[in-house]
Amino acid sequence: MSVAANSRLDNRYMEALGPIRPLVEDDSLTEIMVNGPEMVYVERKGKILLTDIRFDDEAHLMRVIDTIVSSVGRRVDARTPLCDARLLDGSRVNACIPPVALDGPLLTIRKFSKDPYQVSDLIGFGTITQEGASFVQACVLARANIIVSGGTGTGKTTLLNVCSGFIPIDERIITIEDAAELQLHQEHVCRLESRPPDVNGEGRVNIRDLVVNSLRMRPDRIVIGECRSGEALDMLQAMNTGHDGSMTTIHANSARETLSRLETLVLMAGMDLPLKAIRQQVASAINLIIQLARLKDGSRKIVSVTEVVGMEGDTITMQEIFKFESRGADPATGKIVGDFSSTGIRPKIIDRLFDMGVPLPPRLAQLFPDRRQLQQEALMAAAGRQMGNGAAQPAQPPPGFGGPPGLGLPPSMPPGMGMPPVGPGGSRGR
Repeated sequence: MSVAANSRLDNRYMEALGPIRPLVEDDSLTEIMVNGPEMVYVERKGKILLTDIRFDDEAHLMRVIDTIVSSVGRRVDARTPLCDARLLDGSRVNACIPPVALDGPLLTIRKFSKDPYQVSDLIGFGTITQEGASFVQACVLARANIIVSGGTGTGKTTLLNVCSGFIPIDERIITIEDAAELQLHQEHVCRLESRPPDVNGEGRVNIRDLVVNSLRMRPDRIVIGECRSGEALDMLQAMNTGHDGSMTTIHANSARETLSRLETLVLMAGMDLPLKAIRQQVASAINLIIQLARLKDGSRKIVSVTEVVGMEGDTITMQEIFKFESRGADPATGKIVGDFSSTGIRPKIIDRLFDMGVPLPPRLAQLFPDRRQLQQEALMAAAGRQMGNGAAQPAQPPPGFGGPPGLGLPPSMPPGMGMPPVGPGGSRGR
């Protein structure tokens, strides 16, 4: 299809969106919430605002919903009143219509930037610092298995997209999502999307089926949009069987809750596994948990970067590498202020970075120096001190020379050839 034909198709699609078209085109909005034909809310800078936009009637709103849903091969009707879809630009869409929606059709659009956010944008927003971003990038390059966790609307997909951007361009990436939202800049990307059942209730392809199938596609990296069911078991098995560097998101309020939720999701796979076996799988598969939070002022921040260390008994042990500490709100602006800094704990994954030759930025190299390099430098310094001390001391004479008579032999004289002992009166025995 030509560029002109694509442009005409996009124009017709945008015109079919009706009164919400200017909202979809407004890059300053992050959410569009339609509560029936007469109430349209938007989210701007973390705050929810009521607009003056109205639909003609419920039929008008239903036509807009049907346009959005049918354009990606989905359907919504009285038999299937719930639907997940996406706009042509990748923005996430959820539609809910009568009879389950009592006060009229509901439409929720989670907008994504036309130009995907880069790590520099997150640093500019205050979501993460340069040191924290450098550490996450180094972990991605070192093929660490990463989980991005947080509540609803905290920016998990955005951060997952940024982390996926750190993957080298020469690796084969498989993305698996309910609604395709990730926008990767690499060329070798295979995008898979789940499929709902048809009118007869057949043909459903869920996330778990796609995860199992992706293992046969020779992936270097597997990126799952969100784990919310039994696919967590297959994901953990993939991470434990050579598919390092995989990433996903999960709904949880803390790193510890992330592990508990993973255990619950694995049990949803229908396998009667003992809890200790599940925890062993989790502890050996997951390397890093990045926790996001949405603060009171509407800002989204990474509040914790935690490393999974291993197991002690039946408990999974973790250590926090970076942490956000709030210092309250600015009286003038109401913005939450705080510091995102290192806790001073050395992460175990740093040794993997040095083994793989992944360069660390100077700031991180100062925070987490290579132990082996430090030991080598200490040995070299000790050897230098010993050489310095040896040069300062006077040279010792060889054994048998320069010492009291009769106390040693020259090094070239064999044993038994020394001078005979001195007898009485100073004469030597014969």
